[in-house]
Amino acid sequence: MCRRGSACFDGFDNPAMLWDLFCRVIDNHGDIGVCWRAATDLAERGERVRLWVDDASALAWMAPAGHSGVHVMPWTAADEEAVIGEVVIEAFGCELPPAFVEHMAATTPQPVWINLEYLSAESYVDRSHGLRSPQGVGPATGMTKWFFYPGFTPRTGGLLREPGLIERLDSVAADPWLAARGLTRRAGERVVSLFCYENPALPRLLTELAGEPTLLLATAGAATAQVHAVLGSSQSLGQLRAAPLPYMAQPQFDELLAVCDLNIVRGEDSFVRAQWAGRPFVWHIYAQSDGAHAAKLKAFLDLFLVGADPLGAAGIRALWWTWNGLSAQAPQLPDAPWWRAWTEAWRDGLRAVPDLVTQLIGFATERR
Repeated sequence: MCRRGSACFDGFDNPAMLWDLFCRVIDNHGDIGVCWRAATDLAERGERVRLWVDDASALAWMAPAGHSGVHVMPWTAADEEAVIGEVVIEAFGCELPPAFVEHMAATTPQPVWINLEYLSAESYVDRSHGLRSPQGVGPATGMTKWFFYPGFTPRTGGLLREPGLIERLDSVAADPWLAARGLTRRAGERVVSLFCYENPALPRLLTELAGEPTLLLATAGAATAQVHAVLGSSQSLGQLRAAPLPYMAQPQFDELLAVCDLNIVRGEDSFVRAQWAGRPFVWHIYAQSDGAHAAKLKAFLDLFLVGADPLGAAGIRALWWTWNGLSAQAPQLPDAPWWRAWTEAWRDGLRAVPDLVTQLIGFATERR
């Protein structure tokens, strides 16, 4: 493991940095999913990463092979760790262990301390990205924490996108991928993936999908359980037939999104990956008790649909609003060819923004 003063070049122009990335798993595995992607992307670029996590169990199926450049560390062990990396990332405001912060404060030079925030398209993200937060209380007194916001515009930290991702996804052939999992798409059948939280709108959506030949691929967990509850043992409705999927490692999940004609995704990680897949997608946003998710959903739609055909844009808004329990309208799918073309154009625009890990490395290097 590379530590301060060591010479870890590994073919790169600059010595590799040691990154301490902290993650608390709240629920639904989205936080560990994002952190694992960031950690492995850093490692693939020659960096050294320690991922401190309070519950690493999901990595057994999310990343069964692990990564030689990422060391998964138990959260409790951070209290005794005296060697601090050049960069410390506090993911999603998880609050670092106080003893670790004491070691950070005593380290010379002090590490670059970054608070990696949640993803949002709201306007405050552009204003807040990269701002410093001087620490005035506790063991961190005198230190600086930096706010780093992922986002969709050039004024943000960008999105996770490892080198070669788009080319890899575009090269996945749908029929062989399905066949490898014992599935065959019938003539004229669209393929739809379903990854969602518990959702009362699911029966109406299935009814809408059943109006055309559809192979519905339900991911393991909440999606499969709800589909089974609605469709029963037949796992069919009208022209729709459903197939459950097992838990998938992240690369296979990305491929799933690439082979589908429509992806219904949830949370943050799969939301971003659906956009890189370049297929029509519907977002099931994580609901917040104070209703803040409605503003967050609207902010993304406002950005995503700038310049879109009014009829198509209205269809997407209505569908997303209904799916997220914010409208009582019956869901209707927009015109498929237009929707796909618009999503591909959106993806092309996102590619112009430097990816999150590239920006993280640059940000940390400038502040060391």
